[in-house]
Amino acid sequence: MGDSVRLSIYPGTFDPITLGHLDIVERALTLFDRVIVLLALNSDKKPLFSVEERMEMIRDAVSSLDRVEVAQWSGLVVNYCRSVGAQTIIRGLRAVSDFEYEFQIALMNRKQWPPIDTVYLMPDEKFTYLSSSIVREVARHGGRIECFVTPLVKTKLEEKLI
Repeated sequence: MGDSVRLSIYPGTFDPITLGHLDIVERALTLFDRVIVLLALNSDKKPLFSVEERMEMIRDAVSSLDRVEVAQWSGLVVNYCRSVGAQTIIRGLRAVSDFEYEFQIALMNRKQWPPIDTVYLMPDEKFTYLSSSIVREVARHGGRIECFVTPLVKTKLEEKLI
């Protein structure tokens, strides 16, 4: 690869970002020189948190990690990758059930831009069941969430839901 920087994009709706997401970012940093955590805006989803709130929580969550940037994008993720020169998309896989959907997306991305590759990373086993929707549901019912999210996310969830 010579002097080229290995840049990867980790897209998601991050509503909210969890410690499972952070685990994937940290794993990606062992493989890539730079990681951009990309808030991918999806008009089909109705997020609990605004774009600004999610960006704030993501920035806070990755603030101690060198070589990580945060951005947002409302178009196809593959077009963002092309615009910044990234040839790899990072995706987390929690279970086999995630794979079929992720595989379809990866193949569609490659049809849109053939140089793109998708790398799947498995989170630590303690996060394999964790998702933003589960965290929101537990928080909505007053359950303990501090072992799943950063302190800022916990505070924001409590303000929003309790």
